[in-house]
Amino acid sequence: MANQKGGVGKTTTSVNLAAALAAIGRKTLLVDLDPQGNATMGAGVDKNNLGGRGGLEWLQNQQPFAAVARMTPAGVTVMPANGDLTAAEVELLAARDRTTRLRSRLGAADADFDYTVIDCPPSLNVLVLNALMAADGVLVPMQCEYFALEGLSALLLSIRGIRQRGNPTLQVEGILRTMYDPRNRLSRDVSRQLLAHFAEQVYRTVIPRNVKLAEAPSHGMPATLYDPRCQGARAYFALAAELTRRREDATARTNGAGARPW
Repeated sequence: MANQKGGVGKTTTSVNLAAALAAIGRKTLLVDLDPQGNATMGAGVDKNNLGGRGGLEWLQNQQPFAAVARMTPAGVTVMPANGDLTAAEVELLAARDRTTRLRSRLGAADADFDYTVIDCPPSLNVLVLNALMAADGVLVPMQCEYFALEGLSALLLSIRGIRQRGNPTLQVEGILRTMYDPRNRLSRDVSRQLLAHFAEQVYRTVIPRNVKLAEAPSHGMPATLYDPRCQGARAYFALAAELTRRREDATARTNGAGARPW
């Protein structure tokens, strides 16, 4: 889940999509790769009480996956993070495996899941590079505004560079319109541009502006649990259905193995 622009709904989408995937029977892992730890808290894990068993210790090979991962009430397995993860970012800058550490640490653990969702910070730092090297697809949440279009162009260039530098299968999984207000003319105009230029890469599901999506993190749960009937939760259930249909149809066509992280 990546976009170099902040405030576009990456973490909200990571938490709620992971929960929706679990709700429809897909075994799902959520990896919080942002030192802010918002996905961790939003999924129902206290980032301030990890007791030395968080994403930092896992990435540094001090703790095994089973000792660090937490199961949440939504049925999602979470690899939690907090401010300590900043130390991993500093360490990785000087490491030989600075862009492939996450891929190697996921290893066999990832094979136990149908889907792995990686929530990235709003930048292009070494943690995001690790996510892009580990993933086979990038889901891009974006608001329908012109500055967001500029950010999308920069991200597409980054993805192209990653393909050339060691992950040739990386692709844009899909573009997700978030915080969408159909009454706003600019939103409608940018949405039309996205559909015209990116066609099938744009998800038909649209995530609306919804107060329940904003309230749910303060209760330590995704909106799909907090108020499963709210407009925002219903949209994420629809997104999970659309995504799984796309992925599983593609897998059937290519006779591929189980899904890698995206």
